[in-house]
Amino acid sequence: MVTNTGGINDQGFCQLSWEGLKRLRDDKGYVVSYIESKQDADYFTNLDKAIDYGANFVWAIGFAMAEAAYLTARINPDVDVDFGIIDASTNGDQKLTGVLFANEEPSFIVGYIAGRTTKTNKVGFVGGIESDNIYAFEYGYLSGVAYAAHELGKKIDVNSQYAESFTDSAKGRSIAQKMISDGADIVYHAAGSVGIGVIEAAKEAGKFAIGVDMDQSFLAPENVLTSAIKRVDQAIYELTPKLIAKEITGGKDVVLRLRDGDFLGIPEDHHLMPKGVYEDALKISEKIKSGEIVVPASKDGYEKFEKSLA
Repeated sequence: MVTNTGGINDQGFCQLSWEGLKRLRDDKGYVVSYIESKQDADYFTNLDKAIDYGANFVWAIGFAMAEAAYLTARINPDVDVDFGIIDASTNGDQKLTGVLFANEEPSFIVGYIAGRTTKTNKVGFVGGIESDNIYAFEYGYLSGVAYAAHELGKKIDVNSQYAESFTDSAKGRSIAQKMISDGADIVYHAAGSVGIGVIEAAKEAGKFAIGVDMDQSFLAPENVLTSAIKRVDQAIYELTPKLIAKEITGGKDVVLRLRDGDFLGIPEDHHLMPKGVYEDALKISEKIKSGEIVVPASKDGYEKFEKSLA
């Protein structure tokens, strides 16, 4: 696997991906390795290095690697290696499979939890770099907050801001500090290592943060209210053997939703939530799985969803 600039110890996305490969090594005897990208310019070079290493399958981790993955697949038609990219759609190349997650769905659930938990009726969202992928987190979250606000018969304000980085934890901390000083008592992040700064700010202020990708409560056990779990590790563990065996052919996207298994959700631990909120959040999850709630992943979709609640 080739990481994005978040690196192997990003406490989230890339780290989870590596966990999935290590499970393949331990359970099935796969030979696995990773290459870390320090800057965007490394992506193509590192994918090329992975081919030279002799891999017969290479994962590119993150939508930021899409163009490099497209180019690598396109100029290596005769090399015995296939590629997968997490969080980006394939360009139709038969050597590349896109793996996408319905990021809006767990974001809706944690937004609902935030709406049910806030005491100031002000919450925040910190995104990394603007993209359709991160918009899904944002507008899923906003929709969940709106759903809770409608249920409670009150108005809850959401302050959204992008750090334009996935690595600058100091900027995440600064953004969250400002949101908290403006009254937010819960801040959700979808921002890679930037989110570590968000969680630090919440801990320092005695407020709540909401983690992403993995259960991030270990970073601040009394301040991480919950996390929007995105089991990239499970996806890599389950899909890699099928992709290598050609049970899943390239040139297509695999889209994973709440209803598809153990890929998305929230942690079981809910000791920081008000009584009954966790159980209600699980009911929301079932409504999403059944299609009773269709979660928007864009601004237009969110605006329509919000109007439907009126």
